Amino acid sequence: MDSANASSPGPAEAASPAVAGLTERDGAILAFERHWWKYAGAKEQAIRDQFQMSATRYYQVLNALIDRPEALAHDPLLVKRLRRLRAARQRARSARRLGIEV
Repeated sequence: MDSANASSPGPAEAASPAVAGLTERDGAILAFERHWWKYAGAKEQAIRDQFQMSATRYYQVLNALIDRPEALAHDPLLVKRLRRLRAARQRARSARRLGIEV
């Protein structure tokens, strides 16, 4: 049991995004995106409270972040899920513009 715990990263290791080539803010954004539903109230308000930026700016930063290989290496499941959701939204927008039902 101790060997299983030794191989999994602890909170200190998981909270050290600089090792993965990400800034502290980038790591905090990925961590927030992983657990945002745990915050009370609207996501936009939690973004303002935690990062002191508008929701629009947050999503611009997030979209640039998930395109970076460092983010993929840091949290592959989250980044792939966010990329997949973004691609689905882009397909839906394109289909609406073209008048195609998806």
